Amino acid sequence: MHHVSFYRKSSCIAWFLAVTNVFFGPLVISLSFFYATILPSPFTGQMTDLIFAERELVQSLKEYIEAEELKLEAVKSWANKLDMLTHASTSDPEGFLAHPVNAYKLMKRLNTEWSELESLVLQDPSDGFISNMSVHRQNFPDEEDEKGAAKALMRLQDTYKLDSESFSKGKLPGVRYNAQLTVDDCFDMGKLAYNENDYYHSVLWMQQALRQMDSGEDAKTPKADILDYLSYSVYQMGDLSRAIELTRRLVAIDPSHQRAEGNLRYFERLLSKELRDLGRSQQEPADERPIQLDTYERPKDYLPEREVYEALCRGEGVKMTSKRRSRLLCRYQDGNRNPRLLLKPMKEEDEWDSPHIVRFLEALSDEEIKKIKELAKPKLARATVRDPNTGVLTVAHYRVSKSAWLEEEDDPVIARVNQRIEDVTGLSVNTAELLQVANYGVGGQYEPHYDFSRKDEPDAFKSLGTGNRVATFLNYMSDVEAGGATVFPDFGAAFWPRKGTAVFWYNLFKSGEGDYRTRHAACPVLVGSKWVSNKWIHERGQEFRRPCGLTEED
Repeated sequence: MHHVSFYRKSSCIAWFLAVTNVFFGPLVISLSFFYATILPSPFTGQMTDLIFAERELVQSLKEYIEAEELKLEAVKSWANKLDMLTHASTSDPEGFLAHPVNAYKLMKRLNTEWSELESLVLQDPSDGFISNMSVHRQNFPDEEDEKGAAKALMRLQDTYKLDSESFSKGKLPGVRYNAQLTVDDCFDMGKLAYNENDYYHSVLWMQQALRQMDSGEDAKTPKADILDYLSYSVYQMGDLSRAIELTRRLVAIDPSHQRAEGNLRYFERLLSKELRDLGRSQQEPADERPIQLDTYERPKDYLPEREVYEALCRGEGVKMTSKRRSRLLCRYQDGNRNPRLLLKPMKEEDEWDSPHIVRFLEALSDEEIKKIKELAKPKLARATVRDPNTGVLTVAHYRVSKSAWLEEEDDPVIARVNQRIEDVTGLSVNTAELLQVANYGVGGQYEPHYDFSRKDEPDAFKSLGTGNRVATFLNYMSDVEAGGATVFPDFGAAFWPRKGTAVFWYNLFKSGEGDYRTRHAACPVLVGSKWVSNKWIHERGQEFRRPCGLTEED
């Protein structure tokens, strides 16, 4: 990588004048002295120096011009590349952002690379560019956004068991746009994981960066840096033999590396101790196979059903048997002869038998979906969950989406949708929460959770004064190319988004007791953009519509 120094015009002129003053200031005195005393030698010498000084000035001027031209060429190259990219992205924004690598690289470009371009242009200030940057910077993603996008890729990697190369080469199902990660991108991913003490993902991404570099791909990142991070991350994963082999590679290409020699000696001492403890005198050869997803075990986390949940997201472990399927029916739902449904009853399909979960077809029209999105987009903010202790809405790491709440006063379409939900479910929506619209982009998810409040959360909905969440009505407002299923780990069900349909289930038994089987999750979106709107229906107002049962699980 060649680094070109650029000069401000004002600095060059000042420097030129300074040099001119040094050489030409004394020259006037010398000329006067020459004419007065006719001593040619000093004058001839000074004039010769001036000749060479002028030559150096011309050379400096050429270098300055060349630097300006190189800078302009660099800016032109950026503009041409981004022109093609933005032409593709703006022609189909949602489709373009459906590819998670495109979403990550957009975050990275706006947070990092555009700032680098700004620094380049600032070396010769451009008022138009800087003013535009100032206007738009307030809408740019920040470092946390870039970090979030990187973590989303890792989340997808884990959930759908995709190796780093699948992302790096854009080998994802259902993608319409080609997007690849460079060596530097992979290195940045690994470094972010490393800084979070996530050595499992650091190994995967540093290994991919090294693999691409070894295949001949150019990069700004030195190979020594990749080996440095990779060797230590591998050590943290407990693989001393491979850590030693990688550190030796590091020492071979950079003998003066400040940490490599010390790390190598330390790793070798640890390995010797391990061998002595095992009663062996010689270590086995380091595993030369490339590091894959299953080379090291992913550390356990806070979610007990993580493996079941992620398997369901991949479509594995779904407990839909032929016997269960035979019990699932479809019907026309007229809402107990509701006048609004008599002429056009709702198509209803059973999705699961126990607990009973149904899907309504044609629950929303394309025009209604378009309008709901239009109303929600200006209001979208990071989705929140209700704190079980305080009842206050707060953001949570296990729910990654943007959401908005819509009232009937916002538009007649919201009132119409609310009324339709009441008609087909037979439940009152007068005490329901507002219609919540959520958008799950790259890696967007909502990990396993209950919609209702448990006995240890008595104040979760106290401020609403409408009782617990008796039922959930979930509208799917988009198809999703890959991922994004709604899964129920307890009984092994998975339902995929189908635009215009809605799924409905009860969270509480008729007794008012919570149905703990309804713990569910929104799987990460792998490719696409998932739009949903949901209505949480509460207990108050349902006393005669869904009377209490005689037993706890009635």
